[in-house]
Amino acid sequence: MTEQRRLDVSNGDRVIPETPNAVMTLDDVNVFYGKFRAVTDVSLAFGEREITALIGPSGCGKSTILRSLNRMNDLVDGARVQGQIKFRGEEIYAKGVDPIEVRRRIGMVFQKPNPFPKSIYDNIAYGARVTGMKPSSMDDFVEESLTKAALWDEVKDKLKQNAYGLSGGQQQRLCIARTIAVKPEMILMDEPCSALDPVATLRIEDLMKDLSNEYTIVIVTHNMQQAARVADRTAFFTALSDEGSGDRTGVLVEYDKTEKIFNNPKDQRTEDYVSGRFG
Repeated sequence: MTEQRRLDVSNGDRVIPETPNAVMTLDDVNVFYGKFRAVTDVSLAFGEREITALIGPSGCGKSTILRSLNRMNDLVDGARVQGQIKFRGEEIYAKGVDPIEVRRRIGMVFQKPNPFPKSIYDNIAYGARVTGMKPSSMDDFVEESLTKAALWDEVKDKLKQNAYGLSGGQQQRLCIARTIAVKPEMILMDEPCSALDPVATLRIEDLMKDLSNEYTIVIVTHNMQQAARVADRTAFFTALSDEGSGDRTGVLVEYDKTEKIFNNPKDQRTEDYVSGRFG
């Protein structure tokens, strides 16, 4: 491979094992929308308390995979999953598994901040109320969640104000606080910084690093610098012609520690993508 300018990859003092201590595994996963196969034969293992970035050009299936991890694709007409997705050894698509409980244990933060049209306080308290959680003190519950999302000091004097009055970056951190309030074990983030300015983006990235001490995080990003800054491991996807239909289908090309993906990839397609030759 020809020498290219590399991105700086830093995980601080974190020690990442050679293979993930898997909390979730995918084995030969195919996702269909009707007859269209969006992704083909994806096998992955997401490590406990690691940040994994899914990268690749548009249309390569990375967001489809992300939404499959907590059954968000169930909400799309015609969507179906083949293969196995196991969370802590349990097949999440097995008969009798409650998708609502799956989504509680595996939370989702979306691309565009989507706070409820309620007060800051009620945005956090809502999850506890609808899931039947009974915290000993709702005030403490709200404070704890906002503190974990690095937002408490900025909003503690205006908890009764409408969440729409917050800046975009604050709204996204509120959505993260709302997600972690219901005590998930894993957090999915679908381009959570794409609508934010650089300062807000860095705050979210710092927050992700902090949260990874407690949660397993999977993030979809088009920003390779972001993947290099925050991810412990990176999975590169691309789209190829589906031999059965001729349509483009997403495939996993390479999955490894982030430093290896950006500085010493095994596949030429990965090299071409991270060096900016395509995508």
